[in-house]
Amino acid sequence: MLGHGQIWSAIDALAARNGLSASGLARKAGLDPTTFNRSKRVAADGRPRWPSTESLAKALDATATDLDSFMTILTDGAPRRQKHIPLIGLAQAGEGGYFDDAGLPTGQGWDEIEFPDVDGESVYALEIQGDSMEPVFRDGDVVLVTPGAAVRRGDRVVVRTTEGEVLAKELARSTAKHVELRSLNPAHPDRSIPTAHVAWMARIVWASQ
Repeated sequence: MLGHGQIWSAIDALAARNGLSASGLARKAGLDPTTFNRSKRVAADGRPRWPSTESLAKALDATATDLDSFMTILTDGAPRRQKHIPLIGLAQAGEGGYFDDAGLPTGQGWDEIEFPDVDGESVYALEIQGDSMEPVFRDGDVVLVTPGAAVRRGDRVVVRTTEGEVLAKELARSTAKHVELRSLNPAHPDRSIPTAHVAWMARIVWASQ
């Protein structure tokens, strides 16, 4: 099993390979500059603090590092610790029986892919189908989604309506009455959906482009 120290050492090595400090890597990834600092690796009560899946995904994206390359850095002779996460086509996601009320995968019919298991976060993958998300996401791209991640204006999100429609767009604004979504493809319209009609909304934290 991979340990707390190995994960952080791999992040330090990733930063060094790109000519960056830990804070420089965090800044390049669009994170708070202190995200990967040594002071953030242990909680005030002494418990080990692990990097989030989201912060790791952003660091990989910012340094154009694929998962296999990071796992080589991470393991360096240690057993590879990965987990199998659910994968489903975006069109199928609108069908019943695949998600619970919180937007977490349930039921049957999922394929699986491997992803580093660093902190036990709930994460799953959706395969983009069609051209409605171009040029940001193309047909066949896989995006990783974390239902529990905080969603802010400007984030790319997957939204499922109470009628079963599934959309991948950018969150423009969220109020008590409406969720306003900006289309990733200029050929497709923006959307404003009554908040009561949103079954769940999950943040996209990584894409296999």
